[in-house]
Amino acid sequence: MNETQQPELSVVIPVFNEEDSLRQLNAEIVDALVDFSYEVIFVDDGSTDKSFEVLTEIQKSMPNIRLIRFRRNFGQTAAMSAGFKFSRGKIILPMDADGQNDPADIPKLVEKLNQGYDIVSGWRKERKDNAVTRTLPSRIANWMIGKITGIKLHDYGCTLKAYRAESLKPIRLYGEMHRFIPALARWGGEKVVEMPVNHRPRTTGKTKYGLSRTFKVILDLITIKFLASFSTKPIHIFGGLGFLCFLGSFLSGAVVLGMKIFVHYSMNRNPLLIISMMLMTAAIQFVLMGLLAEIMVRTYHESQDRPIYVIDKVLEPDTQTSTSV
Repeated sequence: MNETQQPELSVVIPVFNEEDSLRQLNAEIVDALVDFSYEVIFVDDGSTDKSFEVLTEIQKSMPNIRLIRFRRNFGQTAAMSAGFKFSRGKIILPMDADGQNDPADIPKLVEKLNQGYDIVSGWRKERKDNAVTRTLPSRIANWMIGKITGIKLHDYGCTLKAYRAESLKPIRLYGEMHRFIPALARWGGEKVVEMPVNHRPRTTGKTKYGLSRTFKVILDLITIKFLASFSTKPIHIFGGLGFLCFLGSFLSGAVVLGMKIFVHYSMNRNPLLIISMMLMTAAIQFVLMGLLAEIMVRTYHESQDRPIYVIDKVLEPDTQTSTSV
């Protein structure tokens, strides 16, 4: 593919210590995409094995492979974000490097996308993972995400998806938020659909994620809900909490005053007076927090973008040399 030509597809693959699966995965991608012009972007997320050496070896015989290497491990979301930024294809397809995603599904995802959708999300309907440590927590997380976002997908965690580049490029990713891209895009008016994809058992290496990621997902979900509903109007949520505290303070104070007038109960001995004062203080603090959040949000939206990763080098297939970023 000529450097000046825009490929149809960009396959983005985050890599972290997957040296044993990379050659086979690349061969399967080549077989699956014979009818497309494409590029494959491998993002080495600070691997400590020989993954990057394997990738540079593969790149020597593949003119459409691009490599990005991080200085250290920044996480899957950061790796995907870097891959998305450097992709040139009209359609962007992230997938895992462990071989569990099947490259043969890529043409099917593209065909579905071309039916008028902006995002096609893979669904590992018959998942080949440990039921207790992977499948069950994933189902709980998917249920929670669907309830909170209002966008119900069976498998938010499936990496294999197809995105139109214009739908994906404006989205900025932090934390573990790559799994929430369909929800973020849907809130922006994009058309999202889900389709079953093949999921294969892991044959090399070991999983990099466990139950701890479930708790991170929950925290990121809270962030996503806040960003979707209040990212440009944080005073609404903090002011609302402040109003509730003020209302509680007023009611507690009224009860204290009523007890003093009608039953002659001493105000300074009434614990409700302390509660009223505490709620009033909380109300003032919430309103002030809302004002500070408004200032921060405006600063954030008006400032320059800052990446969530630091790249050590980018190897282009024609030069095999490092490029500073």
